[in-house]
Amino acid sequence: MRIVAGQWRGRKLVAPSGEITRPTADRTRETLFSMLTSRLGSFEELAVLDLFAGSGALGLEALSRGAASCTFVEQEASAVKAIRANIDALDARRQTTVQQASVMSLGPAKQPHDLILLDPPYGTGAGEVALDRMLRLGWIGPATWMALETGAKETVSIKGLDCVADRRVGKARLWLLRLASDAA
Repeated sequence: MRIVAGQWRGRKLVAPSGEITRPTADRTRETLFSMLTSRLGSFEELAVLDLFAGSGALGLEALSRGAASCTFVEQEASAVKAIRANIDALDARRQTTVQQASVMSLGPAKQPHDLILLDPPYGTGAGEVALDRMLRLGWIGPATWMALETGAKETVSIKGLDCVADRRVGKARLWLLRLASDAA
């Protein structure tokens, strides 16, 4: 696993030991960030939230491309250890916060984030449940973009959010979501 683009392009990342997590493949991450770049233009100064963070590859990719900060949320101890190792290797401590917790334990947000990245276990519906919760707790605002990775055959429908784009990449399906126009 490597950072695809930006200031840390080509830098290797460590993955959590064991089979508790499923790291997003480089090709899938490249496709996701291409989809986001075509809509955002730039990641400069974005506040990012990486949920079900695993190795932290998604959030670190956003930081490499210019995001101002990233909060990583992951409950598995081996994954948190990998996230911290990757942050240390990239000297990104000042831009990051790591929370070892369940996504479902997050409380109300102080303010909405610009970009929320979710890579939950496939086939669980955890991403939809998490986004519904994030919406109700103020993590999502009118300017927030959300990117959700699911299994290729899964569908996504979340009250209050619109699907802007989706794309299949191998065994994965990438979804870009925004606050519904009638909810903004």
